[in-house]
Amino acid sequence: MEKIKNFLKKDRYAKHSGIELLDVSKGTAKAVMAIREEHLNGVGIAHGGAIFTLADFVFAAASNSHGTVAVAINANISYVKAATGGTLTAQAKEVSLNPKIATYSVRVTDETGDLVASFQGMVYRKKTEVPHE
Repeated sequence: MEKIKNFLKKDRYAKHSGIELLDVSKGTAKAVMAIREEHLNGVGIAHGGAIFTLADFVFAAASNSHGTVAVAINANISYVKAATGGTLTAQAKEVSLNPKIATYSVRVTDETGDLVASFQGMVYRKKTEVPHE
């Protein structure tokens, strides 16, 4: 898993967004993001794009955890609760894995464990390995 963790450290947008990877293993990943001022939209709640970024990052981590490059071909998200501050946690879980296609479910929760968003994604699994460096 060290190879995958090092690979994910190259995600400059996740780093810029303040996302911290907590765990990654075959088909799963968990990360957190403290809601900062720049994550807020015009009405003072966490911007949907910030929440999507967190969910998308753990989706990428979980889908690339097998060591094969996986790229998103579909993703959708449903926002069920506003987040105004604190820390969000996203946890990805593999739903199905095939040689070419895999699907994932991500739950984004707030500090109290309440569901903030539900994300589903599908990847195309390329024939190349995740880069070592």
